[in-house]
Amino acid sequence: MPKSLPIALPITLRMYRRLASGLVPLAPALIKRRLRQGKEDPARVGERRGLSRDVRPHGPLVWIHGASVGEVLAAAALIERLRDLNLRILLTSGTVTSAAVVAKRFPPDVIHQYVPYDSPRYVARFLDHWKPSLALFIESDLWPNLILAGAARRVPMVLINGRMSPRSFPRWRRMHGTISALLSRFDICLAQSRTDAERFSALGSRDVVTTGNLKLDVPAPPADPAKLERLMAMTRGRPIIVAASTHPGEDEMLVAAHRSLVGFFPQLLTVIVPRHPDRGSSISGLVTGSGLKPALRSREELPTAATDIYVADTMGELGLFYRLSPIVFMGGSLIRHGGQNPIEAIKLGAAIVHGPHVFNFSEVYEALDASGGARQADTQELLVKQLGQLLADPATRDKMQRAGSDVVEQLGGALERTMTALEPYLLQLRIEMGAANA
Repeated sequence: MPKSLPIALPITLRMYRRLASGLVPLAPALIKRRLRQGKEDPARVGERRGLSRDVRPHGPLVWIHGASVGEVLAAAALIERLRDLNLRILLTSGTVTSAAVVAKRFPPDVIHQYVPYDSPRYVARFLDHWKPSLALFIESDLWPNLILAGAARRVPMVLINGRMSPRSFPRWRRMHGTISALLSRFDICLAQSRTDAERFSALGSRDVVTTGNLKLDVPAPPADPAKLERLMAMTRGRPIIVAASTHPGEDEMLVAAHRSLVGFFPQLLTVIVPRHPDRGSSISGLVTGSGLKPALRSREELPTAATDIYVADTMGELGLFYRLSPIVFMGGSLIRHGGQNPIEAIKLGAAIVHGPHVFNFSEVYEALDASGGARQADTQELLVKQLGQLLADPATRDKMQRAGSDVVEQLGGALERTMTALEPYLLQLRIEMGAANA
């Protein structure tokens, strides 16, 4: 159960709460703008104000919150374990793409809601309706009113898969009183790495345990067998590179790399899977402007013999493309985004190439690079060189794949350690379930 809570809030949080309350009248305009941008689901905007059409299920309810797709998928195996204990799950996130992933990848009894805007009024509605028995916040999506209101209701709260990036840590150190007031509301912090644990402790977390990265225990993403067979039939015999989860500024470099490599590998097909599918048309225009021929998956186009670059601008199909190619460039790493998760690609047999900016998964990439399971490309020239070597040398690819798989296996185990840390809370919920059913 939660410990006694600190009473006084720093002035920054008191001002934040007043400001968030005062901005409530502006919520309709904000929602309208986000609807125009495609960032809200018009059928579910009420959830942003703490309203829900769904009924709270009977018995203990475990609430899990993650910012977007990566955090939601990190919780997939944990959610399965909790469901095995007959616990009901409420999963919240903040993006349309994450909601689509939940609908596609999670069992129908997992209740998804958009997290309410962080206004005291909306948060109160949300908590009054759902009355969570246990709250698990994934990584570092720390909304002040959500945390403070949960603590005020004595909801046991745990930060799981906790991560504190090298960029965020110095900023929070300058606001130590603010972050400490939030982190101290959590009963326990389960950190991804020893470095993360040290940072959370320095910022005021009360009880910190290093459990590892849940993303290392996530199962490989699925793929529709019929779609995979069709893609393989259309691309059979061609060397293929998959560029996964790319961000603006990287596509240009990948198109240029393709132009350099196609002189040595004339049938080369590059598949670009943008992190945000709505960029598909702009990437297609970039490809056309470079003199190459694109095909766009969102238009239900398939790569033909004439296609140079296939823009896979759809949601939830990375498992399909990871199975299509043994060479994967992981996006978000040539620009200062911090890199995307390479684990799923490795579990499906990929040799990984990445840029220099991988601080989101620094421990994983350091281990992969040191073992030979991944290669870093700091420049355009190195990107071409690394990809070219892997295209030309299947033996090197196989060696990298084995090394990467070994690293993932060695770094795994976060799920079991997380379940062990949560056991006191889960035991209490099982007692409550027994009492309710008696």
